[in-house]
Amino acid sequence: MRTAFDFTPYRRSTVGFDRLFNMLEAGAREDEGFPPFDIAKDGEDSFRITLAVAGFRPNEIEIVAQQNQLTVTGQHADDDDKREYLHRGIATRSFERRFQLADHIEVGAAQFEHGLLSIQLKRVVPEAAKPRKIEISGGGAANDRLEAPKGAEAA
Repeated sequence: MRTAFDFTPYRRSTVGFDRLFNMLEAGAREDEGFPPFDIAKDGEDSFRITLAVAGFRPNEIEIVAQQNQLTVTGQHADDDDKREYLHRGIATRSFERRFQLADHIEVGAAQFEHGLLSIQLKRVVPEAAKPRKIEISGGGAANDRLEAPKGAEAA
């Protein structure tokens, strides 16, 4: 049983979260489950998406990284071989799988082995976005001593 969640009350009371709500709603709508995939965390700032693409060749798969979205598309080449199948259990339909990426996630290398497509991802935070220490410059040395006004010597 699939239930839809209505984000309308949150949209009315928040500002600037439209993209987040759109992603949540779109993810619930378009996830058809093909091809199946895993998302693994390999390290502190590295991740891996693995898709099960049995029946596809590497030249039939296209990976496109654009802004904060990764799209993996599979399109079977036309087979000249007209086989008669008694049972066809390996999916041969075309697919398009989209992944929303967080800010500063870069798509690295992709490998195809044993029917699995692995795509490496890495979080690379630019220097401008990293915290930095601000040095304080001031009007005098911190070790200055306070002195009594001249002519007002202690008696």
